[in-house]
Amino acid sequence: MSEENVFLLYAFASGIFITFIYDLLRIWRRVVPHGGLLISLEDIAFWVFCAIHIFRLMHRESNGSLRWFAVMGALTGMLLYKKTVSGLLVHYMSLILCWVRDLLLRALGFCLRPVNKAGRAAGSAMGRLVRRVRQFCKNRLKNYGKLLKIRLKKK
Repeated sequence: MSEENVFLLYAFASGIFITFIYDLLRIWRRVVPHGGLLISLEDIAFWVFCAIHIFRLMHRESNGSLRWFAVMGALTGMLLYKKTVSGLLVHYMSLILCWVRDLLLRALGFCLRPVNKAGRAAGSAMGRLVRRVRQFCKNRLKNYGKLLKIRLKKK
């Protein structure tokens, strides 16, 4: 095979690889929902990774010169992967991982149930203590207020 054909094959595989990595990022976002800032940081990291990957490919295979057939090969690989495998992979892997996540969270909740009950019991005991201290302070302040009124009337 000629060098150009090998380069085209590498570019095609790189397009598939980059799209696969982005699909992993999409699956991660479905399984672990997060806000806009984290999504932006993930996107920046992804595009930096892509730029480095493509730069290394171009530098290794064509001494850094941009070859349009390589760009078209990468785009073809991306498009082919996106139209065939991507949707199924993201959908079913997200379903499976969300199911595993929910199962683990339920198991964790079941294991932590005694700790939750103990925490609630301690919380109710603390609540009673706080109410007693509050009532004690309120009564003491009320008594001091009465003493202050008596003293003021005597003068």
